[in-house]
Parts: sequence; C-alpha cells; structure tokens
Amino acid sequence: MEPQERSTAPFLALIPAQFLFGSLPVIGKLVLAVIPPIALVGIRTAITALILMIVQIIRGRFWLKEKGDYWRFAFLSLFGVVLNQLFFISGLSLTTASNTSLLAVMIPVFALAVGALAGFERLTLIKIVGIALAAAGVVYLIDPTKASFSSKTTLGDICIIINGLAYGIYVATSKGAITRNGTFRSMMWVFIFACVACIPLGALSLSTIDIFAVDPRIWLIAVYIGIGATAAPYLLNAWALSKVNPSTVAVFVYLQPLIGFALAVLFLGEQLDLKFAVAGILIFAGVFLVTRKFIPSET
Repeated sequence: MEPQERSTAPFLALIPAQFLFGSLPVIGKLVLAVIPPIALVGIRTAITALILMIVQIIRGRFWLKEKGDYWRFAFLSLFGVVLNQLFFISGLSLTTASNTSLLAVMIPVFALAVGALAGFERLTLIKIVGIALAAAGVVYLIDPTKASFSSKTTLGDICIIINGLAYGIYVATSKGAITRNGTFRSMMWVFIFACVACIPLGALSLSTIDIFAVDPRIWLIAVYIGIGATAAPYLLNAWALSKVNPSTVAVFVYLQPLIGFALAVLFLGEQLDLKFAVAGILIFAGVFLVTRKFIPSET
C-alpha cells in the first residue's frame, strides 16, 4: 500500500498546484489594472518569503545542510522567481490571456530540453510524444486563431517566452537541492534570495502610485496572490519535484487551460463542447505518457 501512496501522492499535489497557478492570469489582471507589474512581483515574493521564514523558524529548520547549496538556491531563485515572475507579470500586462496560455506550452519543452542537455533527465521518445500530445491538446483548445500576435502584444509575448524558459531551467535543475534540504526549507531560501532583487524593485515601482487610493479589495487580492497563487503552488510543485522527474512536473502545466474552462462552466455558465472533450483526451494522454514510467524507488 505504501508504494502506491508514494506513486500517486506527487500527482495529487500537482493537480491543486495547477488550480492555484491557473487562477493568476485572471485575478492578476484585476490587480495589474491598479498596481504596477514589478510592484506586484515584489509584494508576492515578500509575502511568500515571510510565510516560509515563520514556518521554518517555528520548525527549527532554517539553515541549509550544505554550504554549497546557498549558491545553488541563489541560482534557482534567479530563474525560478526573479526572471520567472518579472517576465510573467510584465508579459501578462502587455499581452492577451489567450497568448499567455498558448505560449505556456513551451514550458515543458524547455524543461525537458534543459534537463536532457544538463544530464538531469533522459530524453525518451515516450516523453517527447507525451509532451507533443499534451501541447497539441492545449493549442487545439485555445485555438491559435484567437491569439493576437500583433505588434501591440509582441513585447508581452516575448516576456512570456522568456518566463517559460526561466521556469523550465528552474524545474530542470532544482530537483537535487530540493531533495537534500526538504521542500519548505528549499523554497524559503529560493524566496529569500529572490527578495534581494524583487523587494527593492517592487518598492521603487510602488512609489510611482498613490497606495492610499488603492481599493482595499485590490490589496486583499494581492495578498491572496502571494499566498494562494505563489507560496502554496510553489511548495506543492517543489514537493512533487523531489519525488518525480522534472518533465513530469512541467507537463502538468498543460492542465491549466482545462481547469480554466471547467471553472468557466461552473461559475460563468459556459457550455462544454466537443473541442473541450478532444483537447482533454489529448492532454490527459500526453500527461499519462510522461508520467507512466514513474518508479517510487527513484525518490
């Protein structure tokens, strides 16, 4: 029974992580209408770091086990938080939601390619086919004709691509350090290092607006983004990453569009159609192919 639990638990953690990450493009647009993108990055980074520091101080597990890991987490924070969040939030404010979702198909591709080049992961035909199937499902669901890759969105589109590359590098290279130090301690140091860049930049950006004129509800949403759309999914992803291959964690990104459509049915009264069913089959088939060779003993 225990091996079965070990084999399914990472996947059960990755699914809610996609729900939480997937909520950001919608609620993020509400906040970005009032608060500058870089300011929002500073806010969500500071909130996440503070929460994790409190937890680890209480647990008495603050310092890392190996001195060399401080440099590794500084590197991971650069790609996993600083570049990832700065380019994602900036891109989100400059392009459309459709473009953002469509360009997100590159994340697992980047993660698998970086992992293979760095020797962290074995490139197999099954994984390539799985990622291609899931990507095809996302593209079919979103419909590229709805995306608008015009000059008005070009800068935002480039930001989203850089965001995908940065996150792919982070996912592909973080497994070893996270496994050694544990999820909470690892993520705490990733966000502590990220604060060095994100908080000063965020404070400078925030100084350009009248913070007292911002609706309190916007601040509450910003706090949710820091806790629900940042700290929680980063922890869930990191814990799953310590148990399974990077490509497995990355391919779950493809569930986000399905989750978005399902939420639209529940809360906006939209109707599911054949396109959703076909896309769902392709995405789940791809996820299955990438995850089916998971072996518990590898954790």
